[in-house]
Amino acid sequence: GAGVSPRQAWPALLAEETGWVVINGGVSGDKSDDALKRLPTLLKVHDPALVLVTLGGNDMLRRTPEQETVDNLSAVLKLVQAHGAEPVLLATPRPSLARAVFQNLSTPEFYRIVADQYQIHLIENAVAEVISDPELKGDPLHPNAEGHVVLSDKIFSGLKKLGYTH
Repeated sequence: GAGVSPRQAWPALLAEETGWVVINGGVSGDKSDDALKRLPTLLKVHDPALVLVTLGGNDMLRRTPEQETVDNLSAVLKLVQAHGAEPVLLATPRPSLARAVFQNLSTPEFYRIVADQYQIHLIENAVAEVISDPELKGDPLHPNAEGHVVLSDKIFSGLKKLGYTH
């Protein structure tokens, strides 16, 4: 988590809350193609049962063509499924200063389309709800420590609704 310590970031908080082994394979600032390159090694080393895929925000921020992001997300999901793990997609809102000011960030439709195409679960609004709230942000784009607590809770709540329990 940009702007917080690793112990304050939502993956560590999710592990603490659930007792699950949660490996944070994310790298701050990564685009989807960067994560795709690292994914085979991460899958091999950690052999996960569940993979939470939170990609696309930096692609949108850096104006990567949407189809390239969709293609990378598709490749990530295929790799996770081929490894025998279950992917869950966490949608990231499209960066928008105006929408951030009005606390109304929304996620692009391509997340729903990709989730439907690969028949995987989507947690659609957790990230958008947290970074739409100025009290939960450390900067215009990233949650602060309190935001990570709320995000972890929202992700766990979303996973429980999908049938994952600790």
